Amino acid sequence: MSEQQQPPVDKPDPADTVKPSKPKARSRGIYLLPNLFTSAALFSGFFAVIAAMNGSFEKAAIAIFVAMVLDGLDGRVARMTNTQSEFGAQYDSLADMVSFGVAPALVAFSWALHSVGKIGWFAAFIYVAGAALRLARFNTQIGSVDKRFFIGLPSPAAAAVVAGMVWVGTQFEINADSYALVISLIVALSGILMVSNFHYHSFKEVDLKGKVPFVVLLGVVMLIAVISIDPATLLWLIFVVYGCSGPVQAVLRYRKKSAR
Repeated sequence: MSEQQQPPVDKPDPADTVKPSKPKARSRGIYLLPNLFTSAALFSGFFAVIAAMNGSFEKAAIAIFVAMVLDGLDGRVARMTNTQSEFGAQYDSLADMVSFGVAPALVAFSWALHSVGKIGWFAAFIYVAGAALRLARFNTQIGSVDKRFFIGLPSPAAAAVVAGMVWVGTQFEINADSYALVISLIVALSGILMVSNFHYHSFKEVDLKGKVPFVVLLGVVMLIAVISIDPATLLWLIFVVYGCSGPVQAVLRYRKKSAR
């Protein structure tokens, strides 16, 4: 066959060729709003340490409670504005370690635990180690456990038990050195409860966006009014009861199984 008789060769249409997709550029920015709350919580924890070093134990305890409020807001703000990120989650954990791990232990040590020597710093270390292990376990269990419960006492609640104790002690001018051994026991137990397998209600099933009966709003207002009478004592008692709820519920479940 001559060149004139050869069939034409179809050339590929440039429009039909598939161009390799370029990888999406990784965003280098971070979400500002939720991380502002996290930074404020971190600052509150740092302020608590500085205040305790200067002997202002009441201010130190209050700063830890302020950090709790800010820590609760950053996650909700991130979910409401759809600004969750891996950076935010890691930053929040590091801030929690300072505000609810290191700060409460150092505040308690400066207030009372230093008077019993090695027992005091050992109790403080148990608390710090418990907080670190609690946060590490929480990060690895995200998405694999029931959201209605926490496994182990949450670090903010443990910090509230320790900080509330300091707040009450300074308010009533209790001689902390006289009760240093009891305080050491409470601090150490708070650290142990954080790494325990006791289940604590997370209250994440509460829908803050949904409608509630009027009596619920009235109850919240009354609770705030009662707490305002003596915030140090009542807040501390609330978190002590919450801290004890895990072991109590475990005992009740065990008795219920044994009765069958």
